[in-house]
Parts: sequence; C-alpha cells; structure tokens
Amino acid sequence: MAEGGAPAPESRTVAENRATASSLAALAGAPEPVAGVHSTVATVDGRRVPLRIYTPAGTPGTGPLPVTLFFHGGGWVLGDLDSQDHIARSTANRSGTIVVSVDYRLAPEHRFLAAIEDAYAALTWVAAHASDFGGDGRRIAVYGESAGGNLAAVLAQEARRRGGPRITLQVLAYPPVDRFDDSPSMYENIAGPLLSRPWLEWFWGLYLATPDEGADPRVSPARAVDLTGLPPAVVVTAEHDPLRDQGERYARQLAAAGVPVTHLPVPGATHGFLSFTGSVQLSRDVLDRLGVAVAAAFGD
Repeated sequence: MAEGGAPAPESRTVAENRATASSLAALAGAPEPVAGVHSTVATVDGRRVPLRIYTPAGTPGTGPLPVTLFFHGGGWVLGDLDSQDHIARSTANRSGTIVVSVDYRLAPEHRFLAAIEDAYAALTWVAAHASDFGGDGRRIAVYGESAGGNLAAVLAQEARRRGGPRITLQVLAYPPVDRFDDSPSMYENIAGPLLSRPWLEWFWGLYLATPDEGADPRVSPARAVDLTGLPPAVVVTAEHDPLRDQGERYARQLAAAGVPVTHLPVPGATHGFLSFTGSVQLSRDVLDRLGVAVAAAFGD
C-alpha cells in the first residue's frame, strides 16, 4: 500500500476507503469449502439485521451445534459480510460451530450506538432461533476482529448488564478497547504499518458523534468499572499495532477481575494480519489456533 503511492487513507473519502478495503479481501486467498452457507435476516423489535450462516464441513449430524457470532473489522466504517468471509469459513471448520456473521450498520451513516444495538439484536435472535439452523442457542461464542473485536467485547458486557443470553467465550482479535489510550504502542506504531494513528483517529471521528462518547464503556470496554462475571476471553495482540498495549492491558484487567483469559501476543504481526491468509502462514496458523480455542470452550 505504501509503495503504491496512494494518498494517506485518513485523507480519502469513506467511499474510497471502502473500495480499498473490498480489494484487500483478495489477500485472504481462495474460499475454504464449508458444508453450507445461507443468508437470513434477524428481526428484533423492528430492527432488521442481515446475517450469513456457515455450517462447518464434516458435521456429523448428531445434534445441535454451538454457535459462533462473528463481527467483521473495518473501524465501524468499512467491511461487510464478504470482507472477512474467510475468517467465518475457517472458524466454522476448525471449531465445529455454526458461524453467524453479522452485517451490522456502519458509520458515518449510522454512528454509535447503531452497531452495538445490531450486535445485541443478533445475539438475542440467535439464542431464540438457533434451532432453526441446527444450532444450540444455549452455547454461543462471540468473536470479533479489530472493530468487530470491540463489538464482541462490548456485547459480552451488555449481555451481562441486560441479563441477556449467556456467552460461553469471547474471542477478541487486536481489538480497540480504549478510545483515550495513549500507551507506548500508540507512538511506536504511529505510522503503521497498515493501521496508523491518524487513520485510527479518522475511524473514531466517523464512529462517534461527540468526543465525550469515548468514555462510555460501550465504546471503551476497558473503561468499565466492573469486569467480574464476564465470559472467558481469548485476546490476540499484534506486535506492530498501535492497539497492542490496550489489548494487553484489557487482558490483564479481565484476569484481575477473575475472568479466565488467554492472551495471545503475535510477534512480527501487524494490525489486520488475519486477513492475509492467502500468502502468510502466520495468519493461517493463528486463525487455526483461534478456531481450536472456540472448539475447546465447548468441549468439542
């Protein structure tokens, strides 16, 4: 991207950045076969949330499968059901769970809280309707990449706060969890690679209506007062990522609150590296490990 000589992403329009994000999907490689893929819409309290449901290959058909609710990345502004189709497919096959990918509303057309409300609607819909597609609504994991990791972390807190469906595991891949983080990794990786601090500020500016919203735990889950009782977590951080230190700190906060946590720091990796599975073995290896972690959470 740097060698291409294109303008800095924070100087480009939303449409231009969305086009670039769509083109990067090619870096994921050929789609991995699964047993089935179909689309549906979750309708909850008048809210309609498009979903894509992936059934893992080799499903024995011996009973309902656990469900993994997946949230794509893209800074709450970019991405869709296609941009990280490869993560959903790999997770379904490695974990043996049915993956439900959520097409939540994007900013700036729909700012905070829209994505979170869509995420919670999808969770409650899956809990109520999982049996319709061979899933077990009592066994649900949430899994998010980048901004999707933020949504997954917030959703785990919201489900506890609202008395919603039980979540068995939260998988957070290099998530932004603190809007006001000013730790060393924000300076070490200020120019990226891939995610720079100026681009990160561009995303925050489009997602939030006012700067004060950054202190809300539904924006910055690391700022929640009480983290006790949250589901076990797997937190992935990348060495060359502005978000590295806040992810590490959130893992420590969860552990201090008595939440079982596996922190997976990935040396040599950049933000977004799980999207490079077409040619980067490290990306494939970590994605496999996360799928196995989901399977282990359900005892499968």
